Amino acid sequence: MRSLPLSKTVIALLAAAAVAAPALAGDCPAGKSAANALSGAPTAPKGVTDTVIGSVDLGLEINVADRQLRTRRLVVQPGGIVPLHSHVDRPALIYTVSGTIVEYRSSCAVPIVHKAGDIAREADGISHYWINTGKVPTVLLSSDVHHGN
Repeated sequence: MRSLPLSKTVIALLAAAAVAAPALAGDCPAGKSAANALSGAPTAPKGVTDTVIGSVDLGLEINVADRQLRTRRLVVQPGGIVPLHSHVDRPALIYTVSGTIVEYRSSCAVPIVHKAGDIAREADGISHYWINTGKVPTVLLSSDVHHGN
């Protein structure tokens, strides 16, 4: 079987697709969207450090009172838990910097595994919690529109 040389354009397109793919990762798998009551969900954090690394008062910037755009760094130890919480009126993007973590989401019938490079969109009033089932700490960057200062 003869192999064909790849053109520079094809290589560039493949490279661009590989770079873009992680932005779509970390969503509920196709066909698995469903209401999930999350019964028995943990309500207390365990093995998590949560540090605000930057914030902007949106009242001063764009006249949106009592709102803050903030970015936090969370480190979730093996076995650690980010407890059940809601994103009603608090949209967020969560970037997995390193490690893996499992998300249990009110809008998905199955757990969602997030790996380094994944971005999770937290909006539309979902509730969820995360558990590090791995053997190494997971580092997350969370940017959200938060009430208060």
